[in-house]
Amino acid sequence: MIDTNVILFFVGLLLFLSVLASSLARFGPPLLLIFLIVGMLAGEDGPGQINFNNVPVAYFVANLALAVILLDGGLRTHFQTFRVALRPALSLATFGVLISATLAGAFIAVWLNVDWRYGLLLGSIVASTDAAAVFSQLRNSGVTLNQRVSATLEIESGTNDPMAIFLVTFLLGAIESDKGFTPSTILSEIAHQFGIGIAGGIVLGYVLSFLISRLRLVEGLYALLIVSGGLMAFTAINQLGGSGFLGIYVVGLVVGNRRNHASEHVFRVMDGLAWLAQAGMFLVLGLLVNPNQLWDHAGSAALIALFLIFVARPVAVWMSLLPFHFPSREQGFIAWVGLRGAVPIVLSLFPLMADLEGGQFLFDITFAVVLVSLLIQGTSLAWMARLLKLQLPREPGAVARFDFEGTRPDPYILLAFRIQPASSLAATQGDALARFDKLRCIAVTRGPRLLFPKRGFVYAANDLLYLITPERHAEELSLLFRGKNRDSEPAARAFFGSFILHGNATMAELATVYGVTLEARQGELEIADYMRRRLRRRPVEGDVVDVDGLRLTVRTLDAGVIETVGLRLREPERPEGGKKPRPRGGR
Repeated sequence: MIDTNVILFFVGLLLFLSVLASSLARFGPPLLLIFLIVGMLAGEDGPGQINFNNVPVAYFVANLALAVILLDGGLRTHFQTFRVALRPALSLATFGVLISATLAGAFIAVWLNVDWRYGLLLGSIVASTDAAAVFSQLRNSGVTLNQRVSATLEIESGTNDPMAIFLVTFLLGAIESDKGFTPSTILSEIAHQFGIGIAGGIVLGYVLSFLISRLRLVEGLYALLIVSGGLMAFTAINQLGGSGFLGIYVVGLVVGNRRNHASEHVFRVMDGLAWLAQAGMFLVLGLLVNPNQLWDHAGSAALIALFLIFVARPVAVWMSLLPFHFPSREQGFIAWVGLRGAVPIVLSLFPLMADLEGGQFLFDITFAVVLVSLLIQGTSLAWMARLLKLQLPREPGAVARFDFEGTRPDPYILLAFRIQPASSLAATQGDALARFDKLRCIAVTRGPRLLFPKRGFVYAANDLLYLITPERHAEELSLLFRGKNRDSEPAARAFFGSFILHGNATMAELATVYGVTLEARQGELEIADYMRRRLRRRPVEGDVVDVDGLRLTVRTLDAGVIETVGLRLREPERPEGGKKPRPRGGR
């Protein structure tokens, strides 16, 4: 029998090496890929020589880890993002997964020359994007996307697991019983899984949120209360026949958006738990795989992965987002971020658990497909965002935020802001802060010194201010500290343009100054209304509308209404054999 100390040592060593190796992520490789590789190297075919082939244990660890990851993802998703991205994300999470699974299944059945049900099974296993992979890459890529794209990707990755799990379990049952199935049975089962998952998540989320707001515990225990409550909700919803993965995501969503006295420190503890869950899950899954077997199926797996990346996922995204008028650039990026990660590998354990003939083959193919997806898509996310011109200029916000314990009609928070050079606060006595009611600056750090501002204190650029303020002032304060016009930021000028227009200005005024040609009655519209009509969707920062020789870009919004617009002259096309023509219009 192996000594307990030896087991604990190797567990600690693997986690330690994985965390050290994570520093390589800044050079491109996704963290999850690093964890997988460390697990594979520790396996029986690697230097570690650890012989691990316990599928039930791996399945248990993976389910536990995925539940924690989805709970953490729900906690960090704001309700306001649902107004922008709920419908397109749900379309991707349901119809998108179904379309991708069908296309991939047909290709697999033909290419591998297997029964169509096995083809659909493998297609369903690799059809869904992975929450752990998407959440991790979006947060660590350094890319700032517009709210519509980022919210769609995060909500989709958090809600598409139930569809993939349903398809896999349904097809497994059909293969084992050798019975057919009809569209009506599929639709009724989907409604059952999603209905119980959403309803159970909402009810149990509100119960858990109520307990958190009423109980007085040591700070570190609130995160454990949320995790334990979320896991109980996960199992209860599964027992009722619903989707536990969807349910625990909804529990996190409800708890994270409810006011309670346990928020900032909970997120910090949950961040560590989510990273531990990801590392542990990928290490165990890496230990389970046999690299020699992967190499035997490398060619087939690479073709399947390329078909998913360049055919199945783009077609599924295009068809799912067709009613929502997404720009083609955004559709292309959403298609590219169809990362495969832990979820397909976990789903490939289902056939092994069921002792399905060919189960090991399905697992090996799936693992290889995930590796290809992480290598190609995971390493190129930031590059693709820049290529498609979707990366918004990164703007400085609050350096730190702390919520005060207790609930109030007008909740207070502690914010730390750094005065940017473009801010009107620099070199003043802070008169701009006086318009914010109930706000108090309690301290300022200037270089290595801690200062306590009194009457006549002059603030300077790069000062770090600590403010106690009602939460409703947070967004406006962010604009004040970074400089609302952003004229000193070259990246912002290049993206938005050097000129600022107010959304309530009329198109007629724009036409008069810049010589724009408008259609009948368009001059009566405000710029904000004109842009919304042209966009045919809820506007977000970074949305673009071209008018004659001008390009209008949404800069800021207030409660979903366009507040300010950036203006720049469009780059004209160079005629053959001639010089670049001058754009029409003014300055």
